[in-house]
Amino acid sequence: MKKNILTLSIGLLTLSGFAQQTVPTSYISKVWVADQGNGTYKNPVINADYSDPDAIRVGEDFYLIASSFDAVPGLPILHSKDLVNWKIIGHALKRQPPFEHFEKTQHGNGVWAPSIRFRNGEFYIYYPDPDFGIYLTKAKTITGEWSKPELVIAGKGLIDPCPFWDEDNKAYLAYAYAGSRAGIKSVLAVMPLTNDGSKATETGRIVYDGHELDPTIEGPKFYKRNGYYYLFAPAGGVSTGWQLILRSKNIYGPYERRVAMDEGKSGVNGPHQGAWVNTPTGEDWFLHFQDKDAYGRVVHLQPMKWVNDWPVIGIDKDGDGKGEPVFTYKKPNVGKSYPISTPVESDEFSTAKLGLQWQWQANPQPTWLFTDAANGLLKLYTAKIPDEAKNLWDVPALLMQKFPADEFTASTKVTFKPNLKLENEQTGLVVMGRSYAQISLKSKKDGLYIVYGVCQSADKGKAENLKELVKLKSGTVYFRVKVLNGSRCQFAYSEDGINFTNVGEAFQATAGQWIGAKVGLFAIRDTQTNDSGIAEYDWFRISL
Repeated sequence: MKKNILTLSIGLLTLSGFAQQTVPTSYISKVWVADQGNGTYKNPVINADYSDPDAIRVGEDFYLIASSFDAVPGLPILHSKDLVNWKIIGHALKRQPPFEHFEKTQHGNGVWAPSIRFRNGEFYIYYPDPDFGIYLTKAKTITGEWSKPELVIAGKGLIDPCPFWDEDNKAYLAYAYAGSRAGIKSVLAVMPLTNDGSKATETGRIVYDGHELDPTIEGPKFYKRNGYYYLFAPAGGVSTGWQLILRSKNIYGPYERRVAMDEGKSGVNGPHQGAWVNTPTGEDWFLHFQDKDAYGRVVHLQPMKWVNDWPVIGIDKDGDGKGEPVFTYKKPNVGKSYPISTPVESDEFSTAKLGLQWQWQANPQPTWLFTDAANGLLKLYTAKIPDEAKNLWDVPALLMQKFPADEFTASTKVTFKPNLKLENEQTGLVVMGRSYAQISLKSKKDGLYIVYGVCQSADKGKAENLKELVKLKSGTVYFRVKVLNGSRCQFAYSEDGINFTNVGEAFQATAGQWIGAKVGLFAIRDTQTNDSGIAEYDWFRISL
């Protein structure tokens, strides 16, 4: 029997399976809560793969966006009142352009590090696609309709844009270069824009070359304070780098350099790339990521202070003007107290539209998914895998979400109604990365079988090793995967929902291309006909 969940309607994006979503007013995770309930918090404040975060405050509200690469819907938007308690409220990209290009899996491509700003009553999001250029999308309300993404400037290798409007209303864009496309990297550049920020008016100028001191510098965020222009930028590499600050009295430099935060003795590797925000009470804070391999790039919150017009991020224990990350700290003073809340993970499928935690592995077809809120079901219709697919890495019709903690259990109940004219229809639970594992139901002429598959180096085109386990007595089964610390994954199945049988050895989850591992559902077939089987999922739950 499903539990009723109190919901609040929030108007969101129009996309099959994603519009007018109802979200819990105060969902609290069973596996990770940053707010410790005593006026302090622990990092990460979002223990999930929201990489390359940028954030702003508008009035009393904080908004955070992140990279989404080829996942759809893209450009996730999260909201908080206190920088500690966050929830997902929408996505700025319904589908990813160019649409036909992103109907195929494009691992590591698509939306790289974006930025968000609020100006003249509108939200602006700039995001880079390293193969096509820098796009702009806008909305008058954060959960409203976002405009069609338009190219601000076309070009290969232009990444990590951040706009800035000066006091004279002139607009500029800071950005970096992806060496894989542009043939150069480790430099930051600034280009002028039209005053409305919609188009570049000139080519950019390199304002900082990091080859000598700050290799792989990228991800700039543009600010101005006390007459100084500031570029906050990560350097030194995704998993090993530091947070650099550049400042100048001239927007094109020359820029002075200082490191504001590094790992120090904290044990938090590569603490960098993020956003400076302040509270209504005047406190300064910094949100950034930490790369945790298979868990992705999780979001930390650091206190920040200004010393001689230089920011110090984290805690400066030795007085050298450079901070290191905190694990626990007092919560930001925002003038009020707010209830504990976390991004939604579990889904009872009891609403007309799918939860915002779900994303496809490419632009979806509308026939892949239907919801049956009256019966509390998610219906996945088997989708034909691409002819060129060597394994699930190449299959767009995977519906997945981010790992929500270091340790958790994902479980689901499914009833499979295959197309009796077909064989080899398959539906089940998957942990996806460069290597993946899945447990599923597979249709054969004589009935349904539980199968377990492991594919090592799936991104290299290796074949999946699929083992047939047992013939199912009915069409209903329970699947689960226990993720242990260190991202070891133990899959299991049950025919009664009580007694589970483990399958295989624990699978070592791996990161994807620039993302962490994901967990989710799929329903596929290897032939095309005029109808498909139906996988009816009753619920998907995240617990310890």
